[in-house]
Amino acid sequence: VQLVESGGGSVQAGGSLRLSCAASGYTSTTYYMAWFRQAPGKEREGVAALYIFDSGTYYADAVRGRFTTSQDNAKNTLYLQMNNLKPEDTAVYYCAARVWGAAVRPLWASEYNYWGQGNQVTVSS
Repeated sequence: VQLVESGGGSVQAGGSLRLSCAASGYTSTTYYMAWFRQAPGKEREGVAALYIFDSGTYYADAVRGRFTTSQDNAKNTLYLQMNNLKPEDTAVYYCAARVWGAAVRPLWASEYNYWGQGNQVTVSS
């Protein structure tokens, strides 16, 4: 599975951005897709995850109510709509995919097999 991310950039606090992640390859075996982020000096953290078969979603407490992840099956694309952005949302955002089998903890990085290249999101106050 190959993952190519797009979107991101710089925005002021309170603004919105949308990230996209286009998947190719053995996408029929993908069970979960997710978004992670990593700020300088911090560990990578799970932001949002989506179960491909029923579009069930999982969110970190820090973004619940502000971020929404969704999929377009026809385009094999995952989206992350980020609203009411805060300076603490500044990070490199990564798309990830898990193939074969249920994830016990969908927001844990160790559950995922494939990763995108990462996109910088910068929120200024």
